[in-house]
Amino acid sequence: MKIVVADDSSLLRDRICTFIKSVNESLVIYEAENGRMAMDLICANHPDLVILDIRMPEMSGIDVLKKIKELEIHTKVCMLTNYPFPQYKKKCYELGADYFFDKNMEFKKLSGILGQ
Repeated sequence: MKIVVADDSSLLRDRICTFIKSVNESLVIYEAENGRMAMDLICANHPDLVILDIRMPEMSGIDVLKKIKELEIHTKVCMLTNYPFPQYKKKCYELGADYFFDKNMEFKKLSGILGQ
C-alpha cells in the first residue's frame, strides 16, 4: 500500500508517518509539505490513500481533493485536520472525501483505514 501524507507541519507529518509505520511497517509513505507537492506525488505515485491537512500553502487540502476528483484519480482520501468544523466536514464529504478526522480527537482512527 502506498500513502501520501500532506501536512505543512513537519512535526505533524512525522507524527502521522510514525503512527502509520507502527501500524504497518511495510507501507510506502511519501511526504508533502504543501498541496502542490502533494499533487505531484499523487500523480507520480498513484497512492492507495492520501491523507490531507485542510490548510496548507500553495494549495489547500480541499483544493487537492477537488483536483483528485477532477482528474479521476482512484485513491481513498482522508482529511486529517485541526479544523474539524461542520462546514469543512460537509464540504469535504460533498467533494468526495472518504474520511474526515480531527487530529486532536480522532487521530488513532487512521489505523482502521490503513488495511483497506
